[in-house]
Amino acid sequence: MIVLMKAAVADADVQAVVDLIRERGLTTVLLPGGDHLAIGITSAIDPGVREPLANTIRTNAGVSHVVHVSRPYKLTSREFRNQSTVVNVGRASFGGPKVSVIAGPCSIESYEQLHETAVAIKEAGATILRGGAFKPRTSPYSFQGLQQKGLEILARVGQDVGLPTVTEVVDTHDVPVVAQHTDMLQIGARNMQNFALLVAAGRSDRPVLLKRGPSATIDELLFAAEYLLNEGNRNVVLCERGILPLDRTYTRNTLDVMAVPVLKEITHLPVIVDPSHATGYARYVRPAALAGLAAGADGLIVEVHPRPHEALSDGQQSLTPQDFAALMRAVDDVAVVIRKEAS
Repeated sequence: MIVLMKAAVADADVQAVVDLIRERGLTTVLLPGGDHLAIGITSAIDPGVREPLANTIRTNAGVSHVVHVSRPYKLTSREFRNQSTVVNVGRASFGGPKVSVIAGPCSIESYEQLHETAVAIKEAGATILRGGAFKPRTSPYSFQGLQQKGLEILARVGQDVGLPTVTEVVDTHDVPVVAQHTDMLQIGARNMQNFALLVAAGRSDRPVLLKRGPSATIDELLFAAEYLLNEGNRNVVLCERGILPLDRTYTRNTLDVMAVPVLKEITHLPVIVDPSHATGYARYVRPAALAGLAAGADGLIVEVHPRPHEALSDGQQSLTPQDFAALMRAVDDVAVVIRKEAS
């Protein structure tokens, strides 16, 4: 349920409505928006209580109207907040008029490797540098990332080149140290339903990039985002990165392009696309990226490596800096068609 207050409502009227709701054991959240303040009720309300409660709330002189939220996830629903959320990370923004692109290597291998990549992607138009320090790998024998050293390299390169940074956090205990070194936290696909990690990230002051799990439904993705928002973190960006395919002969995953307009319709949170993991092969990254933008995505996250054949992880899906620059030129062209601004 959402209670929309009148313009220039008195603070006493707002507090009276909040107190009335909380007296019934329900949780509230204030939702500022333009000239009107809204009060959201995030708790489940018994059907028999819902309409009598709404009628009681309407008796307050400061109340404009009461809206019932039908979806089970509240804070992420566009019913709860009709205005699209814009998440700012440095000079990059997601959910507004611009197409923002995150780029960088799957794994941080050295300062030199990351710096070379960062310079190239910034020149091509990327606005955020990505790089994996902690790598959740399928095999325990695969490269696990440079971890703490990788975080320090990422922070140095981001500062030296002038790009905000994002990296994946895989453990609740690492959230503070990752937040200390980066501008945005990433919850990877394998951890989309790691609820303890979602709670910890939700309590951080860093924006969160939440990737959809390969077998997760759209509702499950939004419930995961609900954990983050419920802990107070409203700066959440959703990422469609491919779902399990029927046939893995040709692609690593299947980009669920239709998830983009569906999400844009039912949630106010920004949505970006990861064409690298969705396809698994560098030669398919460009068409998948452009398809995602044409479907309404607010941005991209793309893997780039100066020498993909030498990469310690995911080299087959990483673009060279030259190919990334070509992709960005195509992104600029598509941005014009979909009435978005280039990065």
